[in-house]
Amino acid sequence: MKYKILYAEDEPTLAQIISDGLKNSGYDVELALDGQQALQLFEASQPDICVLDIMMPLKDGYTLAEDIRQQKSNVPIIFLSAKSLAEDVIKGFKSGGNDYLRKPFNMGELLVRIESLLHRFDRSDQKLETSSRVRFGQCEFNALTQQLKTPLGTHTLSYKETALLELLLQNKNTLMPRQVPLLKIWGDDSFYNARSMDVFMSHLRKMLKDDESVQLMSIRGAGYKLIA
Repeated sequence: MKYKILYAEDEPTLAQIISDGLKNSGYDVELALDGQQALQLFEASQPDICVLDIMMPLKDGYTLAEDIRQQKSNVPIIFLSAKSLAEDVIKGFKSGGNDYLRKPFNMGELLVRIESLLHRFDRSDQKLETSSRVRFGQCEFNALTQQLKTPLGTHTLSYKETALLELLLQNKNTLMPRQVPLLKIWGDDSFYNARSMDVFMSHLRKMLKDDESVQLMSIRGAGYKLIA
């Protein structure tokens, strides 16, 4: 099956480079150079995944994602942007994004993220959404929509938070060594990546505090344990 990507980018040279790279990797690509054209292409072509720049003329990426979500709630969206402040990333997820990749980025990393989201959202598997829901304690986690429901509300997770929580639930009530998520999600266990992982774990811990029956423990020098 050949997947179709809607790619929106207003910088022509970059747009052509990335579009060619995606095509060379086996994807059909619908290229839009502004947000309004992107919405029109989305409505006409019904892509399997959307890769959106944020700063575009006529309609920015945030607004475009919100418009897309009104029409189709389950198509995966990746934002590509030079905007790197935390509030920009948060706004991206709140507007409907499933992942956020900062410019400049490596083409290989973009391809990996596309493949991961397509696997999660694969429309050919009718059982995927149901099987992606996991209940633990008073919480419900849906890897497909990247959402965590707790007794106090619903949280939208980032790509890495989703991947981490999946691994924690696979190892529920047992110690998960630090190297496991570092190698599976980050690709290596360098000091920089370990510190990055600790930040994402801290985000998850804050959300899970909504449920007193769930505890995410850090075992110093060893790993993590999700108790539920």
